[in-house]
Amino acid sequence: MIKTLVVFFGFFMLATTVPAQTTTPPLKRAGPDNSGSLTRSGVPLNVMTFNIRYGKAKDGPDAWPLRKTRTFRILQKYKPDVVGMQEALWGQIQDIKKAMPSYGVVGVGREDGRIRGEFAPIMYNTGRLQLLRSDTFWMSETPDVPDTTSWGNYIVRICTWAYFYDLRSRRCFYQFNTHLDHISQLSREKSAAMILDRIKKVAPKDPVLVTGDFNSGEQNPAIDEMRKGGFRDTFRVLYPDLKIEGTTTAFKPRRQRDKIDYVFVDGAWNVEAAAIPDDKYDGRWPSDHLPVTAEVVLK
Repeated sequence: MIKTLVVFFGFFMLATTVPAQTTTPPLKRAGPDNSGSLTRSGVPLNVMTFNIRYGKAKDGPDAWPLRKTRTFRILQKYKPDVVGMQEALWGQIQDIKKAMPSYGVVGVGREDGRIRGEFAPIMYNTGRLQLLRSDTFWMSETPDVPDTTSWGNYIVRICTWAYFYDLRSRRCFYQFNTHLDHISQLSREKSAAMILDRIKKVAPKDPVLVTGDFNSGEQNPAIDEMRKGGFRDTFRVLYPDLKIEGTTTAFKPRRQRDKIDYVFVDGAWNVEAAAIPDDKYDGRWPSDHLPVTAEVVLK
């Protein structure tokens, strides 16, 4: 196993605040009709998935050095207890570390199992969550060997997981975070099946969250695989019929069509709120993806 590097960002809170902006759609509170009987005495956990865009991409006015403060601001505004990120490079993680000192992060680079290449890191509020263990596996027929591919995914793909103790609810849970292939449909389906299989092996009895950029629309077989595996898209728990624009922007004025970013939960969770924030700063997007957020409570 390739054990995940752990970076602790300190234990003091951010001193700055960000003015409130609108989200689309707004947060919605769940009731018995759409998420079962809620544990109102439970402690909500704020979860986010966010593809922050590859830091070396030549994006002109949206290149990382020019837009990183937008990314910091959206994280600071929504204050997720835990966030699965995609496309993060080591340097970007260090930038976020400086901007978010009360957070820790786990993950490894996909090229060497250390710091080279893109991460699928999990960032967490160290004042709320205690990391117990973590690991990373590769989407290939040799999942414990770094920099390996199979099934037509010429780009290396990984999944990082973390096991947390929640200091507020006094419960433990797992989070798996991934970024599936953008070209190979076979790889997306095989990868989803591999994640579900790894969950069965690693977390047979514990509550599980799965976050990620699945590069798959809502009707894609890879998403069907997740549903068949007992996972629910938190956004669709609350908005089963809502027609929305997608979760990618390509840094263009209008969002693109498909919803490809997800916060999934298993049956251990109730869903209290969900949103796809569409914040802009100075008229520009923080990334070429929108974050997806959910507020969930353990039953």
